[in-house]
Amino acid sequence: MTPHQLSRRDARRIAVRAQLLTAERPDDLFELVRGLTMIQLDQTAYVAPNADLVAWSRLGSSYDPRELADALESQHLLELRGFVRPLESLVLYRAEMAEWPGRGELNEWQEYLRDWVMANEGCRLDILERLRQDGPLVLRELPDTCVVPWRSSGWNNNKNVPRLLDLMVQRGEVAAAGREGRDRLWDLASRIYPDDPVVPYEDARRIRDEQQLRSLGILRARGLETVGEPAVIDGVRGQWRVDPELLGQPFSGRTAILSPLDRLVYERKRMTDLFEFDYQLEMYKPVAERKWGYFALPILSGDRLVGKVDAMSDRKEGVFRVDAIHEDAPFSKALSAAVQRELRDLADWLRLDLMVVSH
Repeated sequence: MTPHQLSRRDARRIAVRAQLLTAERPDDLFELVRGLTMIQLDQTAYVAPNADLVAWSRLGSSYDPRELADALESQHLLELRGFVRPLESLVLYRAEMAEWPGRGELNEWQEYLRDWVMANEGCRLDILERLRQDGPLVLRELPDTCVVPWRSSGWNNNKNVPRLLDLMVQRGEVAAAGREGRDRLWDLASRIYPDDPVVPYEDARRIRDEQQLRSLGILRARGLETVGEPAVIDGVRGQWRVDPELLGQPFSGRTAILSPLDRLVYERKRMTDLFEFDYQLEMYKPVAERKWGYFALPILSGDRLVGKVDAMSDRKEGVFRVDAIHEDAPFSKALSAAVQRELRDLADWLRLDLMVVSH
């Protein structure tokens, strides 16, 4: 079919609408998770843990983080591969788990993972037996009897059990079973996962691709040629796929303060293509090299990303401290007021006093 001709503004509005960031907010946490398909779990609490910050930016201050904790503990929502997902999405991963590390001819990295797990078969079995007898358990309660350590140039070097657990999740052997404080609990997947029929591999991949496109609205076409409809974006190179249900809908935007890990901005090339927004997460940069701050929060206004907030939750002092508001272009009085309202709302939700150090 003939590709849809979209302006950058069209594409941005599709993306914002798909991510549930328009003036029409979702009704509750479960509608939110189903609409977004997944929310990344990251416990960095410089402002608030990512999943909670993502939920707040959509639901507002009516959202209580205990809702998410309770939903995960009761298994009404699923924690899988570091993301919160609807429980019903599990059946779309079971066939892939059964075929780990992959179908057909394996890549070199897949062979490496397979061989590393095989070399540590004894440790894998020790973990399964310990969970069978005493689970659910936190990481520190699981044995490390690996004979071949995990080698990495980064901070995962020699972290054998965490890496093995990640791969056992991918194999469908273990699953997250809630949390004990900030520590994840692990248990046998057979105790956690419902005994639902498995969706065949190819069907599951297609459905997951459809869900990904629906939750993001518009994506580059590579690997997604069978879902959505083709599109081109004025001034942006390449072919795209768009969810046709999001085309031509009325748009009513709002001002929102986002997590740096929010999926609207997480894929930086797509963010730059659509929003022409200059941004990086700078928490891993030396202080002297930071432009916007350790955990700067992107600011959305309607269908534009317009600035960043350098802020942190200082719970010892009882304040939500805003060190700077970086305006990509000078804010209007109305936009400045809207950003201030969001900051006050965020501080109230965090149960902290708002302290603006500079503007």
